[in-house]
Amino acid sequence: MAMNPPGAATTTAGTAEGTPDAPMSEPDVRRHELAAFLRSRRERITPEEVGLPRGPRRRTPGLRREEVAHLSAVGVTWYTWLEQARNIQVSPQVLDALAGALLLDPTERNHLFALAGHADPHPEAPCAVVTPTLRRLLDQLEPVPAAIQNSRYDFLAYNRTFGHLFRDLDALPREDRNTLWLAFTDREFRAAVTDIPEVARLLAGKLRASMAEHLAEPAWKALVRRLEEASPEFRDIWARREVVAPGSRIKLVRNPRVGLLSFEHTNLWLGPNAGTHLVTYVPVDEATQAGVARLLDLVVRERATAAAQEEGAPAAV
Repeated sequence: MAMNPPGAATTTAGTAEGTPDAPMSEPDVRRHELAAFLRSRRERITPEEVGLPRGPRRRTPGLRREEVAHLSAVGVTWYTWLEQARNIQVSPQVLDALAGALLLDPTERNHLFALAGHADPHPEAPCAVVTPTLRRLLDQLEPVPAAIQNSRYDFLAYNRTFGHLFRDLDALPREDRNTLWLAFTDREFRAAVTDIPEVARLLAGKLRASMAEHLAEPAWKALVRRLEEASPEFRDIWARREVVAPGSRIKLVRNPRVGLLSFEHTNLWLGPNAGTHLVTYVPVDEATQAGVARLLDLVVRERATAAAQEEGAPAAV
């Protein structure tokens, strides 16, 4: 057994007085994990990767703390405290800036927000679940409207037909591209859904069923809180605590440009759990097939016109 050298004080892991450390609370553990994660990401980035000069006397591996603070537009002292696991508050906006400054990929970004206990203000961008193959699949399904959603009913990706089926989704900020948010608060979306009271009730029940596995997750709580604040209708339905299983059904959509369309709505799950899924709206009759083809043609023509105007050239007719 190893012995201490003569005259050396005998200590145990813990405080200077030799008393063991008390177990850290969950917030303490999260702060230390967050601090270690930030340090590791900072030390892997070279100054050249973020457009900074290396300088002749650089000893720090990667970026300096003051450089990360500068790139993120936060105070040097505040960022130093963050890496020291101090008990300070950090907002989602600052985390977003840090993720950009540290060149985090989607998985690392998700990990950063999870450690900080905040919902990502831009949860869909860019999502590692939506692979290039899935994006090609969405394109190849056109003119059939198709989209990819997560279990919180955020739209992660969609093809051109789906993007204009209910309303112009590209015109919305990313945080508003959520089926429940649109069904309860967006006038254009609600006008396109022929049976909006029933659809809204079913959507709230589906959200509650999905949320059973995510009750403590900030992004889910933030969505419910936002809906409750914006929609008395949602508050009333949510208070009933109804749960609804996901399923397929016939949907009628009143598109403002091509008229009434009839679809069979289908979910195709992209994993073993009821999480991310491919949503397809398959036309049930020839009139709807012609309608979605006409809608896609209108979208393609409009985009060609807009692109030509930006380049100063006449659009193809």
